[in-house]
Amino acid sequence: MAQVRVGIIGCGGIATGKHMPSLAKVEEAQMVAFCDIVLEKAEEAKNKFGNEESVVYANYHDLLNDPTIDVVHVCTPNDSHAEISIAALEAGKHVMCEKPMAKTAEDARRMLEAAKRTGKKLSIGYQNRFRSDSRYLKDACAAGELGEVYFAKAHAIRRRAVPTWGVFLDEEKQGGGPLIDIGTHALDLALWMMDNYKPKAVLGRAYHKLSQNENAANAWGPWDPKQFTVEDSAFAMITMENGASIVLESSWALNSLEVDEAKVTLCGTKAGADMKDGLRFNGEHNSRLYVNNIEMNSGGVAFYEGNSDDPAELEARIWIDAVINDKELIVKPEQALVVSEILEAIYESSRTGKAVYFD
Repeated sequence: MAQVRVGIIGCGGIATGKHMPSLAKVEEAQMVAFCDIVLEKAEEAKNKFGNEESVVYANYHDLLNDPTIDVVHVCTPNDSHAEISIAALEAGKHVMCEKPMAKTAEDARRMLEAAKRTGKKLSIGYQNRFRSDSRYLKDACAAGELGEVYFAKAHAIRRRAVPTWGVFLDEEKQGGGPLIDIGTHALDLALWMMDNYKPKAVLGRAYHKLSQNENAANAWGPWDPKQFTVEDSAFAMITMENGASIVLESSWALNSLEVDEAKVTLCGTKAGADMKDGLRFNGEHNSRLYVNNIEMNSGGVAFYEGNSDDPAELEARIWIDAVINDKELIVKPEQALVVSEILEAIYESSRTGKAVYFD
């Protein structure tokens, strides 16, 4: 059995909650190095997911200097994604970078250029593509069951679930709030389902309305308004070169009971579909309207026929298999770049009050 030696850079919440537990289930992957600027976090990660021979680092350059490491997972704040990913690619490593691709579109473009220049694989952690409902709907779209999808909604709405730990509320580190954090997942799903990566124009607005409420009700406890420098909500209309439209809605805190996260609604010329109450298809047949509810079950993912339907585990398995067997990536950096370009355009549109047009 081929073994891939993996180094983890950034041992915080996303690494301990998603990347490392998932890699631990992949027989072909061996986590051999752990890096964090807080060395104690790297030590804890090694003790839980490594072995006696695993090494810990406080400086990611030291990890990248190990020629035996094949793959690096970048699980750091958004502002360091590009710096670390490019250095890893140039050190001869394949890179799985947590979403979003980068803090800025320019940084994302530099990452793509580095991947092309080095010939190493670069993928981005959009694990919601690996959910069973997402895979089913993607297959239906690819088979033409919805016809031409000309309108979509990308949903990423929380009523009160502001992440108050780490650097989530720090605009300098993250580049934004719910739009770049959870809106990015919903937008990625919409673009992927539609197989449309040619935006024409964006009109968006970011809000700082509920973020200034002290002692606010929140799933993860109250926040400090002085530290809340990112938006609490952002919304946008995106038009594509072929005339299709996407409405993107994202919020960590909104006075709404319609809460959905990393879900899409698609409207096509033959049928429609949404993820708002399970996976539902709608349309007309023999002059009658219909609604079909699809029951999901696990298995049936490319080479992987196991019982697990955990999207993070499937992401890790398919990623490692792509590295070992030089397979095509499910999440391509070219696609993730377009997501970052659109997100950046929404923020720019909000700042200027004008639509942003793509060349």
